Amino acid sequence: MLEHLHNHITKELEQNTKTDTIFILTAIILNLITLAVNSGMVEKSRTEKSSLMVMFIFVVLIIVVNLVVVIGLLKGRQTRVKLTNGLIAMYRDQNVSKYYDETLLANYNVRYNLFLMVVVCTGLIASVVPFIMR
Repeated sequence: MLEHLHNHITKELEQNTKTDTIFILTAIILNLITLAVNSGMVEKSRTEKSSLMVMFIFVVLIIVVNLVVVIGLLKGRQTRVKLTNGLIAMYRDQNVSKYYDETLLANYNVRYNLFLMVVVCTGLIASVVPFIMR
């Protein structure tokens, strides 16, 4: 039963990693595509109000998607901490905890903060740069 539980927790951790990866890539790709589209529309937006409205709609999309991604990453971090703490408790109970360095939890936390920073920064750049160019 213990082995089954261990496998279940590690599979949950793998799923968590895949989900986080999808969130991060989606946000960054959307931010870069929107940056390119809005930058391409700058010239038209000076004379056409509809182009300016489209630029603002894309900014709203960036904000919504990035907000979802940030919330998803924060929940992913919480989930990883809970699952990893469960593994550590299991390892302690089985007297094998010396093989798992608990400082990895702090490393995971830093990694999540870096991912969040990349998502937020690319979102801000994608939102602001086209309007500065305008």
